[in-house]
Amino acid sequence: MKINVNTIRNDFPLLQRQVYNKPLIYLDNGATTQKPVSVINCIHDFHRFKNSSIHRGVHYLSEQATEEYENARKTVQQFLNAAHPHEIVFTAGTTGSVNGIAFSFGERYIGEGDEIIISEMEHHANIVPWQILCERKKASLKIIPFSDDGLLQTKELDRLITPKTRLISVIHISNVLGTINPVEEIIRKAHTFNIPVLVDGAQSVQHASVDVQKMDCDFFVFSGHKIYGPTGIGILYGKEKWLQELPPFQGGGDMVDIVTFEKTTYNRLPFKFEAGTPNYIGAIGLAEALKYVSSLGMNNIMAHEHQLLDYGMSRLNELGYVKIYGTARPKSSILSFNIKGVHPYDAGMVMDKMGIAVRTGTHCAQPVMQHYGIEGTIRASLALYNTAEEIDALVESVKKVKTMFG
Repeated sequence: MKINVNTIRNDFPLLQRQVYNKPLIYLDNGATTQKPVSVINCIHDFHRFKNSSIHRGVHYLSEQATEEYENARKTVQQFLNAAHPHEIVFTAGTTGSVNGIAFSFGERYIGEGDEIIISEMEHHANIVPWQILCERKKASLKIIPFSDDGLLQTKELDRLITPKTRLISVIHISNVLGTINPVEEIIRKAHTFNIPVLVDGAQSVQHASVDVQKMDCDFFVFSGHKIYGPTGIGILYGKEKWLQELPPFQGGGDMVDIVTFEKTTYNRLPFKFEAGTPNYIGAIGLAEALKYVSSLGMNNIMAHEHQLLDYGMSRLNELGYVKIYGTARPKSSILSFNIKGVHPYDAGMVMDKMGIAVRTGTHCAQPVMQHYGIEGTIRASLALYNTAEEIDALVESVKKVKTMFG
């Protein structure tokens, strides 16, 4: 079934506004997505009619809020096809999830001389936590390189994996290059050496079907605001055996069983990892967003976005003075490029005045920029509500930028 983009756009109120007296063309979805009315109303109604702190409350509102929160967990479980609801931990976002595992896994399993493998195309959120861990534990970080077209050199794993390798953490889809990495291949290879793998899905769950059991990853993380949900909420999926073994990465209320001054015992999964009052309204809003995406059908979303991506690549390549970064296939909905002779920041400022929202800079992936020897890129990131006409407008803005600065 082909999705009706015009109908879908009516679900997103912000897309109807203007900036600088021009229709808004929103192409910054890699940073955050807009929210459909169903998510906005869900959050609004909860604040207005249902708000109460979850767990342990004996009154009606608390019980109702608790039920909706735990139902949200089941929605995420079904969306990822996790084996159990208690394998789903609510966090503040992808960054919070990676930091949590870096601390928790690091405390239990990383020692002096041990090694962790990541890729050259990682977002800073999947670099810095491991650097902090390695510094704390006197371990080392090893890097899977990528080629100039944006293809991850997975054959290098044969060289990089050693008896000291304790974990591999890799991005599923690059937020700069759009490359869809062969995570299942990486996981299979890692598991032959009993090495667990964390997959950063911040840029993948909104663009591709994710089945964590089929993928066989040990951990999978993503953020709600990148899949049409609210900010401040994210997911840490972990296989039950790992979550049982790992110590909690935060202490406080709700993650405990019995507390005395002599000793504290921890709550069962997943509550062991959800210290304090959680963002229960965010979790419920995220579940509503996942229901919205599921109602459209991920295969339909993928088909629409891939058509847009191919069209955008073709139109930009026609210009002759645009350099696209990330041309390897398979590729997802990212157009990261530069205009010859023009700084990306200058280009972004002109595009903004034309009503076009793009992201410029390093995109929290400075090693990718260092790979190419550039200061940054212009990034147009696509979503299910974008159109071919918006791609045409982007191309016209590039032409104007070139005329102004050329």
